[in-house]
Amino acid sequence: MAPSILIAGATGNTGRSTTETLSALLQSLPPSSPAFIAPHNKPIQFADESTFHLSLRDAGVKYVVRISTTAAHVRPDSIAYYPRAHWAIETLLGTGEFGDLHWTSLQPNVFQIFFFSAALFIKEYRETGKLGTLRLMGSKDTPVGVVDSDEVGVVAAHLLAQEDTAKHNKGRYVLNGPEGITGEGIVRLVEEIIGVPVPEHNVSYQDVSGLDGLLEAEYMGPGISRNVVLSMKRAVEKAWGGGFPTVPTSKEVLDIAAPRRTPREMLESLLEN
Repeated sequence: MAPSILIAGATGNTGRSTTETLSALLQSLPPSSPAFIAPHNKPIQFADESTFHLSLRDAGVKYVVRISTTAAHVRPDSIAYYPRAHWAIETLLGTGEFGDLHWTSLQPNVFQIFFFSAALFIKEYRETGKLGTLRLMGSKDTPVGVVDSDEVGVVAAHLLAQEDTAKHNKGRYVLNGPEGITGEGIVRLVEEIIGVPVPEHNVSYQDVSGLDGLLEAEYMGPGISRNVVLSMKRAVEKAWGGGFPTVPTSKEVLDIAAPRRTPREMLESLLEN
């Protein structure tokens, strides 16, 4: 019987590269009954994802690879709600009741599409010739190991294609890009790309105002706690002052498919879209 792979919630960040990489790998490495989950991070995440894992276990699925969030935030006292949900899912999967379901949780650093809002700034400058406000989520001086979401998908695909999943069972694997970058470093990158200096008064560090529209449009609604949803904006606060230092990339990831795309390469890729 031919093996089957279930890919759920693959909406673009990691799912496309997971699917493309698997298509190549499975020509020579057929796995049996794995699943890949890229969960949403809305307030009902735990209820939805835990129900899904229960269904996978009861259906006899042997191995699950799921996408979590930044390793330092996955803790029971995270100030934002969604890392607590990831912690709860990982804790649930680690219980004896789910002992027959092998699993690996990938804990990537922030994705480039969320961190490099500089791409929009550059595009606007190219269209208008005017310097607007460069709004950066990161702080001026604290480096962040931004990772390309496609490279996270590649790691997921390689894990799904493993013949021996036992060695990765209960693995919590951290993924960072090859270079950390500060907010000031992003400003320097922008200046190199557009060829003109960006005055300090045109830069807004630690700026999460870009989340407002997304949260209002995608997360708010009847019965949804605004207090819970808005805690997402506080997820990066601990990182601004170095309170949550970057956890090193896991050795298993380095051995499987180490992320290689630099901040400049990620930013230039966003400018092509």
